[in-house]
Formats: sequence, C-alpha cells, structure tokens
Amino acid sequence: MEQAARIYKEVYEEGRARLAEAGIDEAALDARLLLEHVCGTDRNTLLAHGDRVVSEEEDHGYRELIEKRAARVPLQHLTGEQEFMGLTFAVNKDVLVPRQDTEVLVEEVMQALHDGMRILDLCTGSGCILLSLLQYSNDCTGVGVDMSAAALAVAEENYERLRAERPEMKACFAQGDLFAALEQGERFDIIVSNPPYIETGVIDTLMPEVREHEPRMALDGGADGLSFYRKIAQEAGDYLVGGGMLFFEIGYGQADHVREIMAEAGFGEIQVAKDFAGLDRVVCGSWFRR
Repeated sequence: MEQAARIYKEVYEEGRARLAEAGIDEAALDARLLLEHVCGTDRNTLLAHGDRVVSEEEDHGYRELIEKRAARVPLQHLTGEQEFMGLTFAVNKDVLVPRQDTEVLVEEVMQALHDGMRILDLCTGSGCILLSLLQYSNDCTGVGVDMSAAALAVAEENYERLRAERPEMKACFAQGDLFAALEQGERFDIIVSNPPYIETGVIDTLMPEVREHEPRMALDGGADGLSFYRKIAQEAGDYLVGGGMLFFEIGYGQADHVREIMAEAGFGEIQVAKDFAGLDRVVCGSWFRR
C-alpha cells in the first residue's frame, strides 16, 4: 500500500515533538534546521510553504536525523556545518563545534591586527579562528597547529572552501605538539589560541553532546584546566616579534590565573575582555622582551 504524502509542516511538528520529548532545549529550532538540511529549504518554507509535499526519501532521512539528535548527537555533526563570524565552516566529530563565545576572541584579535601580519593559531581544530582572521584582513598570512591529523583535515577543507571565494588567502597547517610543529626561528606578530581548558575531573559532568561526541583531547586542560596556558605562555616569546601579542580564550573563573601565568612568562599590558554574557572570555598581553 502506497504511503500517503505528508506535508512539510506536519513532518516538522512531528520532529519538534520528538525532540521536546527527548529533552532537547531548542527542540523547535533544531527540528526546523534538520528539516531544512534534508529538504534543501530555508527558514521561510515553514511559514510560507508549510503545505509543501515531503518525499518519502526526505521523510525517512529526516526521521533518522531526528532520532540521532534525540540521542544527543550534536546538531552540527548531523548537518556537517556551523556558522561562525558570518562564515560557514565544515565540522564533524574530530573538532570542537565553533561557539559564539569564541567570536569574542576573534574580534579582540582583529582590533590588534594590521595588514601584512603573520598569525599563529595553536590548537586550531576546524581552523575557524585563523581563517576568520584571514578572511577579514588584508595580506595577512597564518599557520594553524593541532595535534590531531583528523582535525587538520577539517581545517584544510575549510581553507579550500574559503579560498575558492578568496584565492589570495594564505594559510598552512602543521601537525604537532604546539610550538614543536614549527620551524625553529619562526616569528609571528600574533599568537592566538582557544586551548583545551576544562578540568579533567569535570569533563564527565558536561552535557552529553560535549562529553560523548566532541574530541576529549580538545577539552582536557589537565587537573586544573590550565596546563596549555602554562605551556604556551612559557614558549610564546620565542616565536613572537618584539611587541607581538598573545591572545587566549579562557573558561569561567580562569582570568586571574591566566593573567598571572602570562605575567610570570614576561608578558606586559595584560588585559581581560568579557563575552556577550558579561563573563571573562579573553586574556591578551604584549611581548617586549627579545
């Protein structure tokens, strides 16, 4: 017996109800975005074309994604992308999903960024920080470093996507443990990092989308969450030009600790910037030693 055709709004409502039942906070938004992903539609379709017929193939694909989202697979892993700084980045299980709070880090760096500067992005992941900075600057170049070859493959994909629209963009990516991935004697005007900063003992308490689906090595900042800040701050001066700057994204309650770490490493003019919620989010400082 042939299945009766189902309409767009009906399919959406069913998906929304399933996600709400599963306790997904943004059930309505996620249900709509997944349906748009499957059907190749946009946000206006639900309002203006709710009677659009959904094919059996689309219906089946949507149900599958709804069940995965109900099981707490991140929305972005299902759609394969995330918006960040007005750009669309490919994401998967091998990288952290870019978050709005990290846009504050990019915006703070942009205030210090001038044409022709060289940027180093440590723990680059999807490459969203470095590539956003290159997208919105002129004649700057950058290097992204990560321990994970799988993460760097995602960064390379994002680079190629953006370079298709802006071929003059110049970046490269290197695998390794922070500065060990670089050539000795390399110098940068700006070093930026959103390093792992979750305390090891806290990771298992995070929401399922994070603890079960995002790479643990991109989360684990050691027993006190500060191990990467110490490593980077201690070595960064060897890779910065005089007057160069180091920018960190930080977690809740870490501002004073990171400020102290940077001061002990020889950085001056250390400043803290807040995120959209009024929480300390970025610590930066300048390097004047040679």
